[in-house]
Amino acid sequence: MTDYKTIFGKKIKLQTTDLTMSTATEGELFYSDTDKEFKVGINVEAWSAGGNLTAARKGLAGAGTLTAGLAFGGTGDTDATEEYNGSSWTAGGNLNTARLQVAGAGTQTAGLAIGGNAPPVTNSSEEYNGTAWTAGGNLTTARGYLAGAGTLTAGLVFGGDEAPGNSGKTEEYDGSSWTESGDLNTARAQLAGAGIQTAGLAIGGFISAVSGVVESYNGSTWTEVGDLNTARTRLGAAGTTTAALGFGGYVSANSALSETYDGSSWTEGPDLGTARERVAGAGTNTAALCSGGYVSANSALTEEFQGTVTLKTVTDS
Repeated sequence: MTDYKTIFGKKIKLQTTDLTMSTATEGELFYSDTDKEFKVGINVEAWSAGGNLTAARKGLAGAGTLTAGLAFGGTGDTDATEEYNGSSWTAGGNLNTARLQVAGAGTQTAGLAIGGNAPPVTNSSEEYNGTAWTAGGNLTTARGYLAGAGTLTAGLVFGGDEAPGNSGKTEEYDGSSWTESGDLNTARAQLAGAGIQTAGLAIGGFISAVSGVVESYNGSTWTEVGDLNTARTRLGAAGTTTAALGFGGYVSANSALSETYDGSSWTEGPDLGTARERVAGAGTNTAALCSGGYVSANSALTEEFQGTVTLKTVTDS
């Protein structure tokens, strides 16, 4: 007969006081000596409305975290930058070159805007210090609809549209210049990115049709891993190669789908409140930001994703 420890790999603990929601883990069962009850940690995930962008736009890029986010660029080739404090957006310093279908990386005070369509497609990148943008090193290959990951001094960019033609090219940034690295196995545009320079994730996109292909990067080469459950393009993403979140995008219509990744497979989670594509993503798989995009027109909507462990009393019903 199997038991709880065999299934979950955890012992049933005796606690004189309750575990808190920050110290409990999903599936952890304990006995509360105070309440004389068995309790278990349950993971609760949900999207909720955040503060709207001051300017509606699609094809923008995101960086930073849920409580210190950054959004920049977008339709129609805007140079506008906005900063998020966890509840509302305020204007930041404008990009030097207005662009859309741009990639982003870094943080609110050390951000990176990469490539995009100016138009035409551009190879320029810009660095943000929390106040103003300055010119960074140029990509070796100009492209739009590309994806970014990493930080200002250790950035990663991959895929995109070289106008014409999908790209599989990958480049790494050292804070001043870009160097080409191993190509994606499947060239594609309109994809999403997550992770860091030595552990990146390329998610979905468009090949000759909408794609669910996902690839993982180890700092030199890409390996195909578990596909999205629902193939889509122009989606947003957040997190790492072992704990990622993909959301929104376009299937045959705008999508509200959200999926979480554990390093090997994707699981469908709660939907966005509003289906949309060409969104910006930032944050982690448990605290993410989805901003802007296209609904039936350019959108200023922002939604916040949070996954928290809550305590539930075990009953016999």
